[in-house]
Amino acid sequence: MKASEARRDMDDAVVVGDRTEEPEPMGLRGIAVGALSGLLAGGAALAVGELVAVFAGAASAPAVAVGEWAIDLAPTAVKEFAIREFGTHDKTALLTGVYVILALVSAAAGVLARRHLTFASFIAAGFGVVGIIAAATRPNANAGSLFPSLFAGGAAVAVLRWLNRLAAENDAEYAGPTERRRFLGALLGTAAGAAVGGFGAKSWIDSRYNAAPARAAVKIPAPVQPLAAVPTAAHPNVSGLGPFFTPNTDFYRVDTALSVPQLDPSKWMLRIHGMVARPLEISFEQLLKMPLEEHDLTLTCVSNPVGGGYCGNARWVGAPLAPLLRQAGVKSGADQILSTSSDGMTIGTPVNAVLDGRESMLAVAMNGVALPIEHGFPCRMLVPGLYGYVSATKWVVDLELTTFASNAGYWVARGWAQQAPVKTASRIDVPASGASVSAGTVTLAGVAWATHRGVAAVEVQIDGQPWAEATLAASDTPDTWRQWSYTWQNAPRGKHTVAVRATDGTGTVQTSTVQDVVPDGATGYHQITVNVV
Repeated sequence: MKASEARRDMDDAVVVGDRTEEPEPMGLRGIAVGALSGLLAGGAALAVGELVAVFAGAASAPAVAVGEWAIDLAPTAVKEFAIREFGTHDKTALLTGVYVILALVSAAAGVLARRHLTFASFIAAGFGVVGIIAAATRPNANAGSLFPSLFAGGAAVAVLRWLNRLAAENDAEYAGPTERRRFLGALLGTAAGAAVGGFGAKSWIDSRYNAAPARAAVKIPAPVQPLAAVPTAAHPNVSGLGPFFTPNTDFYRVDTALSVPQLDPSKWMLRIHGMVARPLEISFEQLLKMPLEEHDLTLTCVSNPVGGGYCGNARWVGAPLAPLLRQAGVKSGADQILSTSSDGMTIGTPVNAVLDGRESMLAVAMNGVALPIEHGFPCRMLVPGLYGYVSATKWVVDLELTTFASNAGYWVARGWAQQAPVKTASRIDVPASGASVSAGTVTLAGVAWATHRGVAAVEVQIDGQPWAEATLAASDTPDTWRQWSYTWQNAPRGKHTVAVRATDGTGTVQTSTVQDVVPDGATGYHQITVNVV
């Protein structure tokens, strides 16, 4: 019988001549062939989606769009679990999960296609439908954002049906070396095409949407009053204790952007509007021509657990924000600045926190260089004394003066507190919890922060004994952390528990009450165990 004489109908009974025969049970080989065909169809779909995303935008790639949609839909508890368990690798973990689920569904569709091709085709098409829905929900979506997933879904169906037809011909009684070579060639060709197309498209996207060259060309003007170097006494000479300023490469990053926005500073524009008398639009060139200020500031994420590392200290350069608001003329009744990043993230900041004299700014530089792309290049917002989710918008492009009653920022709408001043906190960095140290004199050290209130004292407690005052390093500003050290004399052998607490500049002692990060930041004392040997 010729190949043209064999086909499968929508119920996948085999039609031979004028006879209809029920297919034989699949067996392991048939399942494996189906699963492989499905996986390759899924891979081809991803490659096609990535290729179309080269022109539609990096964030429109199917996997990225679905991943960011999943972030929006995930309950707060799930987000916090991801941050807690995966840290700064949470986005990698999410994308890996998206790819794994796609692989499993693709393999299942491939197996199903061996008996129910039409049904399997609907599943393959569903890949594109889910991507289209996800892309359409993005804040900056447009008609072009839908095309990567649309083409990906079409490719998934076409490749699945094609490979399934070749597999059926390969399985037929008449099949010979020609059919086998054709099927094997199709599998290898699809795999190669998916790999080359997918990785090639990703490289193309990374090259086309890359702000690094533009960032490298930016020259940050000197601030009008450059800060003096921080005194060496601000950093205790303790082995293992991190530097006073956190290097940019080590600075924590917590956001929802799977595809980091790549903004061209020559096209960047900040809009100030809403409840203002005189709306403003400011270009990056105009921003750099303003009198820039330099300020040291410690940033803390509200998701930082007690003793956690989502806290960093840097020297920032930027344009003060308060004069711009006054220039725009904030109207009576406006109590919130709803800032929006280029990827649609919204953050609500109290107006009075910007206008009360603190060093709020639109930052353009961090630790002596233009803002790193992942930290908000070309411009981000900073307001001392508040957690990042209500103050530190990265890739900021819009400031709307409004009210808390009428608009809720992204995180507030998901159960986080509307007002979120940074809580007094302290951490033991040296030695690490569980470390073994030699008996005798043991040096303890760490950091404490109470942003915008300052740190007045740090105390250490060993094995529940009375609190003992630690030595504070020199203070920089109330907006930065203070490092501290404590010399533990005659430390006896054995396992010991060490706790730390801080007192802020107002005289308020850090609370011992244990609270989770939701809704407005974790509280409690950081404790470690030390093995003295």
